[in-house]
Amino acid sequence: MEGRGAEMNWANLTWPEIQRRLEGGLTATILPIGATEQHGPHLGVGMDSSLAEKLADAVAKVCEVPRLPTLPYGCSLGHSHRWPGTIALRPQTLIDVVVDTGRWLFDAGFTRLFIVNGHVGNQAPLRCALEILRAECEDFKIAIFTTGTLSDRVKSQFDEDASDWHANAAETALMMHLCPELVREDRIREADDPDRTGDCVFAHPVNRTSRNGVTGQPSLASVEMGDALFKIMVEDLSQQIAKGLEEHSPLDVSFH
Repeated sequence: MEGRGAEMNWANLTWPEIQRRLEGGLTATILPIGATEQHGPHLGVGMDSSLAEKLADAVAKVCEVPRLPTLPYGCSLGHSHRWPGTIALRPQTLIDVVVDTGRWLFDAGFTRLFIVNGHVGNQAPLRCALEILRAECEDFKIAIFTTGTLSDRVKSQFDEDASDWHANAAETALMMHLCPELVREDRIREADDPDRTGDCVFAHPVNRTSRNGVTGQPSLASVEMGDALFKIMVEDLSQQIAKGLEEHSPLDVSFH
């Protein structure tokens, strides 16, 4: 371990520096994964990736675990072609990218991977990637954390204005605090759009549930709200990653 203040951005490290960390027992990494997709008329399309990276950076410093380069594209097929700006990967493409990334990490000696996921639509492909890596790489431990559901108290704030939230008060507040350059404050007041999915049996694409790409009430957002919410997210995720760094399988037996 190189102590507090050490570089935690993987892209800024040299291979000898990475090797020294491995030799010192640091065998964990954090991978932020976001999306490039419409976020209503008031938020930039990089919102999910920005949140995942900012959160991963903050937690990396707390837990002293290097943060891998952010994957800026995700499985955003449900956002349709109605609003320009979305660039979506097919589920299998995201699975392949994460599996390839994991294999290279594991072959280098990294055995714990914490994925910080900024987009709900990535959850199913990421779980598939986890299953593949866990089966193919003996004792490779992988955890997936999605920003809006990190803990009960985080989820309650994201769900406050919409259970099927998107570009809502929570996300808008976080961007107002973390990335004000992504926010168009003059468009926030008119961006509110209700959650129409409450009684639905099917999972409908966003163009059939929202008039402008928003689900929720971004007009309720504030910088102070975003600051308070982000602190909770960093605290709760740091605690889970710290626990994961010490966790061992309940039984020590081979997969085969």
